[in-house]
Amino acid sequence: MLLSAAAAAAHSFLERADPRPGSTVKTAPPEVRLRFTERLEPAFSTVQVTDEQGKRVDRGEAVMEPGAPRQLRVPLGPLGPGRYAVRWRVLSVDSHVVEGDFTFRVAP
Repeated sequence: MLLSAAAAAAHSFLERADPRPGSTVKTAPPEVRLRFTERLEPAFSTVQVTDEQGKRVDRGEAVMEPGAPRQLRVPLGPLGPGRYAVRWRVLSVDSHVVEGDFTFRVAP
């Protein structure tokens, strides 16, 4: 039992996001930032942001923050009011792949 709990703890999990999951922001953010519990392999980690119609609104590949191996950011194009979905898939340095998603809203 303890072994499986220790193995599960080794995976990287989303620790913090900006904008926060489920939040409504008054001003459209210029980027999405994600912070994880473990260091990431940037070449195998992705973040995509889409609008309500499923159209990508991010401006390319997610990049790792300089000096912050647990944080990714992806720049966004101009966002209008509406709901946006963030989908991420990351490979942590312990070779585990984790993925998830959340939404945020830009207020009218």
